[in-house]
Formats: sequence, structure tokens, C-alpha cells
Amino acid sequence: MTNFKPGFVHTPVTPFKRDHSIDYDQYAKVIDFHLRNGAEALALPMPQGEDMSLTDPELRKVIEFGINEVKGRVPVIAHVSDAGTAIAVERARHAEQMGAAAIASHPPYFWHPKPAMVVEHLAQIGTATKLPFFVCSPPVEDVGTPLTTEIVLQLIDRAGNLAGVIDASMDWVFMVEAVSLGRGKRPGFQLVTGTDYMVSAGVIGGSGAFSPLASVAPKLARKLYDACAGQQFVAARKPQEDMASLHHLVKGAGLAGLKAAMRAMGRECGVPRPPARALGEVEYGRLMEHVNAMTFLAAEPRGW
Repeated sequence: MTNFKPGFVHTPVTPFKRDHSIDYDQYAKVIDFHLRNGAEALALPMPQGEDMSLTDPELRKVIEFGINEVKGRVPVIAHVSDAGTAIAVERARHAEQMGAAAIASHPPYFWHPKPAMVVEHLAQIGTATKLPFFVCSPPVEDVGTPLTTEIVLQLIDRAGNLAGVIDASMDWVFMVEAVSLGRGKRPGFQLVTGTDYMVSAGVIGGSGAFSPLASVAPKLARKLYDACAGQQFVAARKPQEDMASLHHLVKGAGLAGLKAAMRAMGRECGVPRPPARALGEVEYGRLMEHVNAMTFLAAEPRGW
């Protein structure tokens, strides 16, 4: 059960129409793009997919639509997080019924429950299904109780299907402790990087990566992942530096940055839902200038 290996995971955006409804025709293009450009699995809807701005029926439909669109070509990891335990548990069960290969969840967000409450919350989500279960770093810094080594070790004892941690904190001490002490309790316990900074986790024995920027630069992301997976960290330095430049550009524009960079590459997906702010045309023009100046993007696909 826990031997599921995520591999190189793409985390698609959720495209919206002008009225902010989900554009499922465009979503089919998004999924097909990722499948044609190196995704070994899809995780949806992750924070890059604006899961926190989707209603519960929409979240379920996005997972169902994604699984149906993939048609078994790669595994689909269903992100089922919620601030309420019962809601997340029902999402997990629904994902299992729809055919998800695994589930992922982070601690409750927008409040700071005590660690014992986080353990109970995540344990109930994980044990609600028989699917491999991954716990994730909170989606936004300082919003929610962070994962700690103690929480992870207690979860290993509580959830027999806990397969690993998806870490986006890049906290070196936490990553080392999670992978080493976790494997002491459960051989094969996985550390999966939740960002496009893949080298750090790879050096200490991590495996697998969730890549938000594969939406923009799938070839670069794949090159970086392959180098890390092959323990070729000197070769990974240059693609990691290029990825860091792209990450810095996109992050500076918030949730709108990723979709704006996709638009600059010819892959229109609309703008984020409120309260996230869309870029104005002047801001978008500046971002596009920076994208066009990144020579390493010349090898990336344009359009769908």
C-alpha cells in the first residue's frame, strides 16, 4: 500500500472563464499538455490549482474530471485538504471511489490547532481510505500549524497507509529528520519535494517531486528532476539555478504569476479567482518581457 512512488508529479492550474467559473474545456487541454510533457503523475487540485477558492462540489468535480480525462495513463493524486476534518475525510472517500491512486492532505489552515489536534485530523483523513497517503506542508507560510518531525512520527504509528511527506518548507532539519527517522519506523518512507527546488531533498535521500513550474517549463523541470533522481547534483546545478530564476519571477506576482507566465508561453488559463488579484496589462507586459529574456525558455513548448 505504501510502496506507491509518485515520481515526477505535475500540479496543474485550474483554468477559469471570465465569470470565474471553471473552464473544463480548457482544463482538458491543461491535462493533455502535462501528459504530453513528461508528467509521471498529476496532483490536483493543489494550491497552484487554487483549491482553497473552489467549493466542495467543485473540488470533487475537478478530481473526478481529472481522473476521467487522464484515462489511466498516469496516476492521479487527489488533494483532499480542508480546515474541517469531516469534510476532508469525505473528500478522501470520494477520491478513492473515483479511482485516485493516492491522497494528499496538509494540516488545517487559517488557524493554529495544537499538534495533537493536527495528528488526529490527519490520521482520520489517512485512515478513511486504503489509498497511499501523503502529508504536505501547509500551503502558505505561517498560515496553519507546520508539520513537525513529532507529528510525522506519530502519524506513522496511527496510519498504516502513510507513504511519505511532501515538503514545501525546505526546512533542512525537518527534511533530514523526517526521512531518516521516518524510515527508521517505516522502511521506504518517502520524502517528496513539494517545490521546484529539488536538489536539497534529493541530496538527503528524497525521491519524487511535485513541480508547479512544469506548467511553464516542463522540459527544464524534467531535466532537473532526472539529474536529481540520478544523483547527478553537479549537473543539476544549472537547471536548478534557471528554475530558481523562474520561481522568483512567478512568486513575485502571487497566484496570478503562474497563470501569467503560462499566458506568456501561449497557454491561456484565465486569471485567479478573487480575492487573489489579477495582473494589470502593464504588470503582465513587464512579466512577459522577463519571460522572453529567459533564454533557457527557448527550448520549451509554446502554446498547447
